Amino acid sequence: MNGRLPTVWVFGDQLHRRTGALRDREAGDCRVLLVESELKISSKRWHRQRLHLVLSAMRHFAQELRDEGFDVDLRRAPSFVQGYREHCAEFDVDRLVVMEPMSWDVTALLGRLEASGRVEMLPNDQFFCHYSEFEEWAEGRKRFKMEDFYRWQRERFGVLMDGVAPIGGKWNFDHDNREKPPKDGRSWPAITHFEPDDIDAEVSDLIASLGDEVWGSGADGTWPVTRQQAVTRLNEFIATGLEPFGPHEDAMLADEWKLAHSVLSSCMNLGLLHPTEVVEAAETALRERDLPINSVEGFIRQVLGWREYVWCVYWRWMPDYRSRNHLKATRPVPPAFTGRATTEMACVSNAVSHLDAHGYTHHIERLMVFGNLALTAGVDPWAMTEWMWASFVDGAEWVMLPNVIGMALHADGGMMATKPYASGGAYINKMSDSCRGCRFDPKQRTGDDACPFTTLYWDFLARNAEEFSNNHRMAQQLAGLRRLSDLDAVRDRATEVLTALDAGTL
Repeated sequence: MNGRLPTVWVFGDQLHRRTGALRDREAGDCRVLLVESELKISSKRWHRQRLHLVLSAMRHFAQELRDEGFDVDLRRAPSFVQGYREHCAEFDVDRLVVMEPMSWDVTALLGRLEASGRVEMLPNDQFFCHYSEFEEWAEGRKRFKMEDFYRWQRERFGVLMDGVAPIGGKWNFDHDNREKPPKDGRSWPAITHFEPDDIDAEVSDLIASLGDEVWGSGADGTWPVTRQQAVTRLNEFIATGLEPFGPHEDAMLADEWKLAHSVLSSCMNLGLLHPTEVVEAAETALRERDLPINSVEGFIRQVLGWREYVWCVYWRWMPDYRSRNHLKATRPVPPAFTGRATTEMACVSNAVSHLDAHGYTHHIERLMVFGNLALTAGVDPWAMTEWMWASFVDGAEWVMLPNVIGMALHADGGMMATKPYASGGAYINKMSDSCRGCRFDPKQRTGDDACPFTTLYWDFLARNAEEFSNNHRMAQQLAGLRRLSDLDAVRDRATEVLTALDAGTL
């Protein structure tokens, strides 16, 4: 009987027809459940484009499955659990099949349901590397660096390999990808903006009803919400963005929010694209068009290396990892980040402007503007994680926890990064155009015109000098700290900066 069909439960970040529990299914042999959780929607102050992206993509995926002939129950419910229970009661479900979720908490929840005998959980296949394979690789290693993992990934999947050797004779061309921002006013690859449809309009109306519970500019067609749109975005990047990507991937420009970055992360994180097809497209372009190896390798390293590594260490270290706060940081997320205050720090203002307009900034603005200021100011790691999770279109707990706790805020004490990514204004001055015309001087550490990044950098080192005293990678920085003749004045100025940062008056 139709009512006894097995149900395939698809979460909002598993929207791929040929992965997980839908991989071998055809219309008529199962029912599909998707749940819009009111508890999830109200759990954070989401960026409008982040919330729109997930809800619109889910609804579009549901419609695509219906068009294919599937019986789809797209259900709005108070919570995921309540939606599951209501669905099972309505359709008399005795068997539910689901792919391992992307989050620890939902996986734990399904594990409890699985014990009832009703739920069958399949391995998550949305990555090159399942976290169980990572566990086997990491077993017995004192340290498991991303670079070692990346090389292992390259070797076992044969990516960018010439036999047993890496193409180009090196594993890593990162040194070639650190050029300063160009000063010639060059143009950057354009992207398609997708025409909103009736589903997008419905989601926009829903989000408008939330009022001040959400923030940021509304959806404007920037972010793909269907598989077809995601493939268009991938093809555009391979055709026009991959070649210029590398040299300026660490540069920051006030008037250019993405430069040559792929802006494909949200597509992969929702399941609209699989990372294997993204890497294959980049490698094919290298072979067929003789593209610069530094650009192609640098991009593939982000997908096959860093993204996979973040996914795997999240599972290795959870659930304790989310409570890590090695440096005992307690400050709130600055109002200048959240849109509740403006700031005269040009680099922060520019990054927030990009985030407000698009729900996105590229990785260097995340690490060296938002993350750097949060680190040196002593912002609470979990508060920062939740803010970034809610504010970026490609945000998810598995993405943000390692990137914030481990990479940006050094809250794990060096489990992920061997030194804190702290810098003064000099780095931002070198890699951006923000300091031109900014009222703060990156060369000054004291006085009203001193760059807050520079002041807080030295104060951060002073606060944590004992903690870093045995870290050989911090020896040069600590030696510089000991040479400061005005450290007391710097720390007095830091107190003023922190007070103003908290108050939103900096």
